[in-house]
Amino acid sequence: MTYIDPVQVSSKNYKTVLENAQVRVLEMNLSAGETDVTHSHPSEIAYFVSGGKVKIHLPGGDAMEADIPDGHVMWHEEWTHQVENVGTSDIKAIVVELKQ
Repeated sequence: MTYIDPVQVSSKNYKTVLENAQVRVLEMNLSAGETDVTHSHPSEIAYFVSGGKVKIHLPGGDAMEADIPDGHVMWHEEWTHQVENVGTSDIKAIVVELKQ
């Protein structure tokens, strides 16, 4: 997988709040109707402070929709994707990336 750093390509939506040898912690903000830039994460845990309705676009044109409730925790192996907020509320998440 070619890694695409979300902080570099989508700095409006992602900012680093902590980084050390084991993890990087990001804050993600995605306003209603907004789409971030295609990016990657190594294995990650995401905690949705404020959830919403998203459409996640995957390489190759596949996409999936999800209604993410406030307080939802998600685990995902390394991946590349683009997140579109298709709901009416702003989304805020804390993403913990595990360094390989």
